[in-house]
Amino acid sequence: MKGKLFIVSGPSGSGKSTVTQIVRDILNIPLAISVTTRAMRNGEVDGKDYYFISKEEFENKINNDELFEYANVHGNYYGTLNSEIEKRLESGQNVILEIDVQGGVIAKGKRPDSTLVFFKAPSLEVLEQRLRGRNTDSEEVIQKRLKNAIGELKFEERYDHVIINYDIDKSVQELIDIIEK
Repeated sequence: MKGKLFIVSGPSGSGKSTVTQIVRDILNIPLAISVTTRAMRNGEVDGKDYYFISKEEFENKINNDELFEYANVHGNYYGTLNSEIEKRLESGQNVILEIDVQGGVIAKGKRPDSTLVFFKAPSLEVLEQRLRGRNTDSEEVIQKRLKNAIGELKFEERYDHVIINYDIDKSVQELIDIIEK
């Protein structure tokens, strides 16, 4: 029996990474590790958080059709390797992809049987507080992420489920319920 693909997307600061990590731990579901051209943040580990590669390497992967989906987000490429998904699904494992909204729509087109889950903060004010609270990005990056969030919210209607992340525990349970049904 094949596994099921769950695609989690939403603006930066919506809490999708935190909730997804907790759910993965509870349900023992692997997160397909994305590949990116952005710089590694403090505490991140190559091959665990992302595969960090150069723009040239990323473009080679595009040209060699090695990517399930990809997008240019905040000036950097992000994508998912075909190999990260297919081997797990074929072995019967469920997979959670945490990707940008553009990538989510592309992935749904490639795998219509996947389930799209959109995360958002209760308001743009809360989103801004979360982004600033990370203390990982410059003011310029925060402003770019807030501007992009407005555009990303327009994708909400294309998703199968929407989780408004008021509370981590409640959002964790909502995602578990979606996966288990």
